[in-house]
Amino acid sequence: MLKDKKDGLKVNEANMKPISRTYYLSSSVLFIIILFWGAQISKAQSNFKLEDRVLVVCNEESSISKSVADDYVKRRGIKNVIYIACPDGAINTNSETISLNSYLVNIEKPLRETLINHPEIDFIVLTKGIPIRLSWVSFGSYGMRSLDSYLAALDYIKIHEVIKVDFSDKNYGATYHGKAWLNRFWNSKTRFSHVKFGGYLVTRLDGYTDNNAKSLTTRSLEADRNMLAGIKIPGVILLDACPSYGFSDKTKQPYSVLQSEIQSGDSILFKKESNYADYNADMQLATDNLVKINLQVELDKNTTFIGNKSNLKGYVSWGSNDRYYTSGLYLSMKFAPGAICETAVSTSARTFLPTKGGQSLVVDLISQGITGMKGYTDEPLLQATASPSIMFDRYTKGWTLAESFYAASNLVGWQDIVIGDPICRAYIEK
Repeated sequence: MLKDKKDGLKVNEANMKPISRTYYLSSSVLFIIILFWGAQISKAQSNFKLEDRVLVVCNEESSISKSVADDYVKRRGIKNVIYIACPDGAINTNSETISLNSYLVNIEKPLRETLINHPEIDFIVLTKGIPIRLSWVSFGSYGMRSLDSYLAALDYIKIHEVIKVDFSDKNYGATYHGKAWLNRFWNSKTRFSHVKFGGYLVTRLDGYTDNNAKSLTTRSLEADRNMLAGIKIPGVILLDACPSYGFSDKTKQPYSVLQSEIQSGDSILFKKESNYADYNADMQLATDNLVKINLQVELDKNTTFIGNKSNLKGYVSWGSNDRYYTSGLYLSMKFAPGAICETAVSTSARTFLPTKGGQSLVVDLISQGITGMKGYTDEPLLQATASPSIMFDRYTKGWTLAESFYAASNLVGWQDIVIGDPICRAYIEK
């Protein structure tokens, strides 16, 4: 993965921990409370349509943000919209990054004021024109964070049970020292709610142009209509492994950052990137699972980088990290409405503006028909990528696009960006 070397600021977190108090309850009373609380969460969710659990964020300083937000709100029937004023991230690549202070004042502050009165909100949609990256974030010495992932972990620091992830890798330089949070929704078997898990599921509608960004909504709505009408679109889910990296034991997948029991509030320390063979093995597991539910899937274990495929319903590959990658084949992929994808590429979401050089970009797949995808603003390490087996398992069970990507992702508050309509569904709920 790309060897970026960036320094950041350190912070003393000793005074940032919430005050805790200890209460003693019998196991039977505690069990009743848990059951009651769980029932209340389920009841609260059922009282709101998916559209009512979405908050759209529009940047008044960006004409493209207003255009994309207005389009999504109108066509999706969204009631909750907030207008903020921050630097326009659609001007040039430099404008895609803002300072942490600018984010806190111009974005997080008004968001908090809105969210406190809307406990039903679970999904937050950012629109093109809102910057993608925060510089010099104080939580950790590797300073860059994606704005989206930082927002997704809103108030994680106040949750006593949260687990910190502290990692470094000498392959990315002596100054590479990252900190993030273990995603509390990771590999969850139950659907998301902010009340239960904390944080939010944050996605963005973005692309090279406003029409690119709006096309994500078009495909999401088409996928929804096909699902509700029972129309099954023919197509294959393609998983293109890179055999040069080997294959580990697929029965030990998906890879989890949480490898052993750990006390709440503690930190996990990693000193190297996860095994590349694990990612190939997870593709194998995803393939097995999809075959069991009678979906068409193709796992390619040959050295050739696959291209020239049409009507794909899903896609996973190593992108430009595949040793036999060619840009022409990557750009030849075409997708069916509702298709989602992940590529194991460090900086696959480093920009949403036209650029040259560097690793493969997920934004290129929007013009090729993709509906949703995940990318990374900087160097996240392979641990951050979405597990193919979890992602497709949840999505094909009728979970939303946002739930599927976030359930498959080990970390929040890191480099991740999820692109697409968060409440898109392409499969009937099971």
